[in-house]
Amino acid sequence: MFNKLAAFFAGKYARWVTILIWVALAAILTVSLPPVGDKEKNNAPNLQPDSPSVLADEMIKQYFPSGAGVPALIVWHRDGGLTEGDYASIQALTKELAENPLEAQGDLIPLHLMPLPAVQQFASEDGSTLTQPVAFAEATETELLKENMEKIKEMAAAIVGSDPFSVPIEGASDLSARISGPVGISIDATDLFQNADFVLMAATVLLVLVLLLLIYRSPVLAFIPLIGVGFAYAVTSPLLGWMAGEGWITVDSQAIAIMTVLLFGAGTDYCLFFITRFRQELTKESSRSAALVRAFKGASGAIAMSGFTVVLSLFALMLAKYGAYDRFAVPFSLAILIMMIASLTLIPALMSVIGRKSFYPFIPRTEEMEKERAAKKGKAYEAKEKRKTFGDRVGKLVVSKPWTVTIACIAVLGILAASSTGIKYTYDLLSSFPEDMPSREGFTVIQNNYAPGELAPVTVVVKNGEAADLAGKLAAVQEVDHVSEPTVSEVDPAYASFSVVLSINPYSQAAMDAIPHIRSAAEQALGEAGSANAQEQVWIGGQTAEQYDTKVLTDRDNRVIMPVVIGLIAVLLLLYLRSITATVYLIGTVLLSYVAALGLGWLILHHLMGFDAIQGAIPLYAFVFLIALGEDYNIFMISSIWQKRKTMPLLQAIREGVSETGGVITSAGLILAATFAVLATLPIQVLVQFGLITAIGVLMDTFIVRPFLVPAITAILGKRAFWPSKAAPVEESKQVQFK
Repeated sequence: MFNKLAAFFAGKYARWVTILIWVALAAILTVSLPPVGDKEKNNAPNLQPDSPSVLADEMIKQYFPSGAGVPALIVWHRDGGLTEGDYASIQALTKELAENPLEAQGDLIPLHLMPLPAVQQFASEDGSTLTQPVAFAEATETELLKENMEKIKEMAAAIVGSDPFSVPIEGASDLSARISGPVGISIDATDLFQNADFVLMAATVLLVLVLLLLIYRSPVLAFIPLIGVGFAYAVTSPLLGWMAGEGWITVDSQAIAIMTVLLFGAGTDYCLFFITRFRQELTKESSRSAALVRAFKGASGAIAMSGFTVVLSLFALMLAKYGAYDRFAVPFSLAILIMMIASLTLIPALMSVIGRKSFYPFIPRTEEMEKERAAKKGKAYEAKEKRKTFGDRVGKLVVSKPWTVTIACIAVLGILAASSTGIKYTYDLLSSFPEDMPSREGFTVIQNNYAPGELAPVTVVVKNGEAADLAGKLAAVQEVDHVSEPTVSEVDPAYASFSVVLSINPYSQAAMDAIPHIRSAAEQALGEAGSANAQEQVWIGGQTAEQYDTKVLTDRDNRVIMPVVIGLIAVLLLLYLRSITATVYLIGTVLLSYVAALGLGWLILHHLMGFDAIQGAIPLYAFVFLIALGEDYNIFMISSIWQKRKTMPLLQAIREGVSETGGVITSAGLILAATFAVLATLPIQVLVQFGLITAIGVLMDTFIVRPFLVPAITAILGKRAFWPSKAAPVEESKQVQFK
């Protein structure tokens, strides 16, 4: 089958047909379907419809409609305290918004109808800050919200006489203003990703091109993988755009950014796996068609296996309950699937057309071709002595001292893995944005000038709680500072809501841990008042409750998806290698390097870059990528050892397998790690953390697990590495003595 496929792509006419099919497919899809960037939805919900905080928000909207809507928080601030003129400006803006409401605008606090002392009660204790909420209808488009915020800024500038939104927050005595809250954060997050796809793609393409030129020193060869990746992207983007337009999937800027990096990184790797094998065969075969057939037969199995491993691992994210994970599944798996197909069809066709010239100026030739070339130049042919490469020395080391290599690798990775036990996690997405982002600046002003819990009070809604001492029970919770008087619903007086202000940062881990205590206190109060079903009569909403639900879903997804990914990879390895032993240690080594990458990444992020915590989504993101991509390199190397074992002793097969695959896997690993490191250039901390940890994991797989640990374990196990398969016997004449 492999011979027939390779012969087809190397055929005189079929290779051109293959190229034309890809060109036509990319052109038709690009013209007829929208690019995926046009279908981004950056405010898609992450929590499930039945998450407790989501249900609480629905109850608030239904029974307390005056508090419903998405708020924009206008944060007014002046060092030394707001003046009477400042309050007059704030009241004038409120009056303008009340008399000429913006599109989709909701309720306002009528500050313009209040006397000055009443307005001042909304200010911070030191009188330097006032937070003015302006609500907008649910599901309002981000673009409309942005237009509304620009109008508010224009109104404020006209009233104040200068632009308070351009005044620095710190070190300025003039009145400053910032827009924060959900509306401000949504707008700023969208602006952060404005043109990020193009910038990220341009930076990734340039980086990959430079690395290919430095590694292979061939201008033609450097562009061939990029052509393959470019066509794969040209097909993937409109397909994803079409699927998103039909409502089948949801895509956001973060998913597209990481998909771009993955496509160029992993896609270049697959192309290099084939190209390197083709170059090796060109030194043995004078016919490029014959060389391509041999290269396809030798590399296609490993490439297909590697591709399916990544596709299935990424597709397992479909099992996620947390929206951000689920939105990754289809874009990532489809991109890798199309890239794998391109590396097995388009790349062989291109290499068949260009042939040996692909490697100019270092053109691979057979020994006979070199002799003929020397004769034409009138020179005597001198066989070039093969230089020992780093891969040769590594191969010799792992077969001569396998126990030493194994113990050293496990010790290094184990020490780094132990550092992962100290990782602290955060589920506050705002903290992942730049500190100078306007909405975060406004949030910081609120944080510095109001009581910690007033940043985001917890809202407790109860039914039939008249006789219960709810306020007293809630106030008795250790993390609670105070509880407001109950607000009775005008829709149904049976419902009442309490605003619970915490005594600690409402975005902290301790605050999230307080949510179950608050729920328990409310249920206990209802139970003591005689309620038979208190659990069904309490709803808790607010930012802290949402973060708690996020942690619950994230922990659930970790427990479900991680074992599924390991199971899928184990099945594929068993089918491909037919060895239980090899499957176990191949998976075990990448798991160890994954935990070690988390540990080293945390040491760098915490001690060198000053991060107090990493985003709670990072472990699963890094796990899926590192386990799947790390197994790629293992598969490519171990398949070389497995093939060579059929014709030579195992130790020689290990030595030659490590030497043969060392160069290409090292090059591929450097390129893949560098592309993930590009994410660290974006001004979003979650991508910085993900890019750094993933790049570290790829480098560990490239320079520790693949060249040292896996072949050393294989050498120690010997024939047992093939169990339950039986190793093919090798003739004595083919035995090689190792010095």
